[in-house]
Amino acid sequence: MELDPDDVFRDDEDDPENEALRERASSKELVVYLVDASPKMFSTKCPSEDRKDESHFQIATSCILESLKTQIINRSYDEVAVCFFNTREKKNLQDLNSVFVFNVADREFLDRPTAKFIKEFSHLEEFFMKDIGSQYGIVSGSRENSLYNALWVAQALLRKGSAKTADKRMLIFTDEDDPFGNIKGGAKADMTRTTLQRAKDAQDLGISIELLPLSQLDREFNSSLFYADLIGLQGENLAQLMPAAGERMEDMKYQLRKRMFKKRIVRKLTFSVANGVSIEVHTYPFIRPTVLGSITWLDSVTNQPIKIERSFICADTGALMQEPPKRFQTYKNQDVKFSVEELSEIKRVSTGQLRLLGFKPLNCLKDYHNLRPSTFIFPSDEEVIGSTRIFIALHRSMIRLKRFAVAFYGTSSHSQLVALVAQEEIIDSGGQVEPPGMHMIYLPYSDDIRHAEELHSTTNASVPRANEDQIKKAAALIKRIDLKDFSVYQFANPALQRHYAVLQALALEEDDLPDIKDETVPDEEGLARPGVVNAIEEFKQSVFGDKYEESDNAGHKKVSEASKKRKALADSAVQKSVQYNWAELADSGKLKDLTVVELKIYLTAHDLPVSGKKEDLIKRILTHMGK
Repeated sequence: MELDPDDVFRDDEDDPENEALRERASSKELVVYLVDASPKMFSTKCPSEDRKDESHFQIATSCILESLKTQIINRSYDEVAVCFFNTREKKNLQDLNSVFVFNVADREFLDRPTAKFIKEFSHLEEFFMKDIGSQYGIVSGSRENSLYNALWVAQALLRKGSAKTADKRMLIFTDEDDPFGNIKGGAKADMTRTTLQRAKDAQDLGISIELLPLSQLDREFNSSLFYADLIGLQGENLAQLMPAAGERMEDMKYQLRKRMFKKRIVRKLTFSVANGVSIEVHTYPFIRPTVLGSITWLDSVTNQPIKIERSFICADTGALMQEPPKRFQTYKNQDVKFSVEELSEIKRVSTGQLRLLGFKPLNCLKDYHNLRPSTFIFPSDEEVIGSTRIFIALHRSMIRLKRFAVAFYGTSSHSQLVALVAQEEIIDSGGQVEPPGMHMIYLPYSDDIRHAEELHSTTNASVPRANEDQIKKAAALIKRIDLKDFSVYQFANPALQRHYAVLQALALEEDDLPDIKDETVPDEEGLARPGVVNAIEEFKQSVFGDKYEESDNAGHKKVSEASKKRKALADSAVQKSVQYNWAELADSGKLKDLTVVELKIYLTAHDLPVSGKKEDLIKRILTHMGK
């Protein structure tokens, strides 16, 4: 059975009848960025990498701008809104003071980011003071509460969509750790209470609130004054807020262009164990390769996506057929008709259930049995109560007895055997590293396994084997060039990065393309270290010998320093060799009277090995002379 390259990394959720796929298709992330626009955000300066001082407002907007640019690639279906509070002008559906929702024409307040929206936002600093303005929205003697209004506007924007199909978040950028610090007495307590209650109401609706604080140069942001209560942090989580927020903002500003695949359910399966006992399990995908996005055809006039429609016209009457067409199969001179639903039912192999067949020792499972990425299985009690308890009992028994389960797994299009391998939970000081569960490995069919071709066509030819010295030198080389703590996330695909950069430049009408660093090229600086160079040379000499000369890409031999040195020694040996009458010395038996250095002159001049004792050198010379 030939493997389809496009099918190897395809998930099982490509089945159009998969209910979990239809549920997941509507799942997305809704984010509202709440940016403090008070004068304090503009007056505070922080040094940046290019040695230009940036205000806290510039830092916040630059983080949002870079996040919007990459979001089109990373999470194209997510929707965002940018909301400023403590502003002079107001623009929001609730008509609340000191809150301005930034937007462009032909776009809703909370919508997918567009090229026009990102382009206008990149020039925000040029017109912000003129068109929007900045002011202190919370002042003593006033009942106006700009933070309360901002939370209200953000909550209203996030009413869009259901909490079951969308993750809703608010991200607050501010450098004011005590927004009600200038207010005294009962007014401060009242405003604090109402603001915290507004935040709690939003959280009760499934909206998470995150804080990205900006510290002063001489004083760190003190979240315990107010915001710890607003976002619900305490203890160790409160102590980790500032370091985590700094890393989060750094990631937003310098994040890589890459597609983000969220942890999601691929399928909901019924796992039939034995004697009519069935449990519910969810499957999750692992690492998948990123490919270029599919081409979208646009209308040349309206620039809108083209929708393809197909209609059937009767060949006899020319009328448009309203009923769906039927297929037929000729049998005994009669046409047997089938509807689309009947054909789909005939082709159905299985209902998609997972059925346990038995167990085998773990050593029966080989590496070459894994032909495609595995799927992770975890129990769920949503539909079948007690699934987790049965799954845990099975999981523990498989680990204790060192067995894996063989099961039948069928989709609507095909079926196959799978191996369920139990994985123990791994925890370190930082938390959970690996979750407990099972890996579902798709076992190959018999014709998926190929026998290796014979190395030599003739059976009499001897297969070359590495000796102990060569193996030792190879192991030393691998140890020298081994990557420490290697991860696939360390390297980005340069072709994809350039593709995304070109798309961004075209969409935003940018003149220059950003620099793309190719992390897949060899590390010349690392390979030039003395230890690595010595290991490479020793390996080459052990395998190819002293007289090996490399060739470049065109097939021409490279002249290395070692080759030049060997050639110079050979030329010198030829000149010195003519001073001796080697034939007379061999006939008279006087070769033994020469020194080792003198004997090596003959060997070097005639391109012979110079290793060994004196007796070996003499024997080699006599053999070469035919004596």
